[in-house]
Amino acid sequence: MIDVYVDGASSGNPGPSGAGIFIKGAPDGAHSFSIPLGNMSNHEAEYLALIHALKICIKKGYKIVSFRTDSQLVEQAVEKEYVKKNLYQPLLQEILILKDELDLFFIKWIPSGQNKNADKLAREAIQKNN
Repeated sequence: MIDVYVDGASSGNPGPSGAGIFIKGAPDGAHSFSIPLGNMSNHEAEYLALIHALKICIKKGYKIVSFRTDSQLVEQAVEKEYVKKNLYQPLLQEILILKDELDLFFIKWIPSGQNKNADKLAREAIQKNN
């Protein structure tokens, strides 16, 4: 199984944002991604971090993937397939469509202390915004 750690971060809320993705256990080795996202809220950045991670996994042909996030909001929305706030509904719908392209999809909430690699990558991504 491939483990994917995701984190979104914003400098300000809203403000310059970034996604951090750390993949381990892949047949082609570990991978790190630091993706600038432009200006948005921290919660939007969390959703987009998962979206980018799913797209990367699909492109690489990974089929059995376990995602870890320190965002309870995102984890619960994906597990329940529901989000109350209209702003996040299209993001959740994109996640639900993408996850169905995997053979097995798991998502688990972890404390932020266990998500340090993805957090560092997300903070680096903030600095890449123009």
